[in-house]
Amino acid sequence: MCLRKFLSVSPAVARAVPFLIFVALTVAQGKFGPASAYWFYFAKTFVGLWLIYEMWPLVAEMRWAFSWEAVAVGVGVFAVWVGISSGWTTQASLWFKLGLSHAPATAAPVWNPNEQFGQGSALAWLFVVTRIVGSTLIVPPLEEVFYRSFVYRYIARVDFLSVPLNRFLPWPFLATALVFGFSHNEWLAGILCGAAYQGLVIRKNRLGDAMTAHALTNFLLGLWVVWKGAWNFW
Repeated sequence: MCLRKFLSVSPAVARAVPFLIFVALTVAQGKFGPASAYWFYFAKTFVGLWLIYEMWPLVAEMRWAFSWEAVAVGVGVFAVWVGISSGWTTQASLWFKLGLSHAPATAAPVWNPNEQFGQGSALAWLFVVTRIVGSTLIVPPLEEVFYRSFVYRYIARVDFLSVPLNRFLPWPFLATALVFGFSHNEWLAGILCGAAYQGLVIRKNRLGDAMTAHALTNFLLGLWVVWKGAWNFW
């Protein structure tokens, strides 16, 4: 059975399964030796492109849109992401400070291809460029469709397509922002980020502006990582 035929089983499957496949590949990064963190990301980027291609005809709201609000939110979220980052805003530190982890917080492995393949090597630059391209063009459509279109509305009603994108629903808004936030190591920035993107969807009554804002945030963050050597954000 081809993937598109499987995705067409239901609107929920079309919006959730591609994201879950992408997450499964993310979890596999680094599980087959240190270099696999980079090769899996490289492969995941192309798989993500294929997933978007397969779901595109089935998800009407997954269309890029441009607006000044999208630019403002994208730049603002980037500023928040790099501006509020500190030890306690990462999940490891949070759980330790709350007494939910008995081991001292340790830094997560840093995704830095220069360390794995040599400073400035061709392979290092290949993975850096792949990461920026993937986080800019592949991640936003998959995540925005899953979180802002599917999860937000599904929490409100199982028949989620009957819920307008521009309807503000307090509990789904909070829950989606929390789930999105804690899917990232920088949990606080992630929560604020999720709330900002959801607010943009509600304001514009379409998903495309949030996709653009998300893409801009990730692109600027990628440039920041390379420029400042702030590999902890990756």
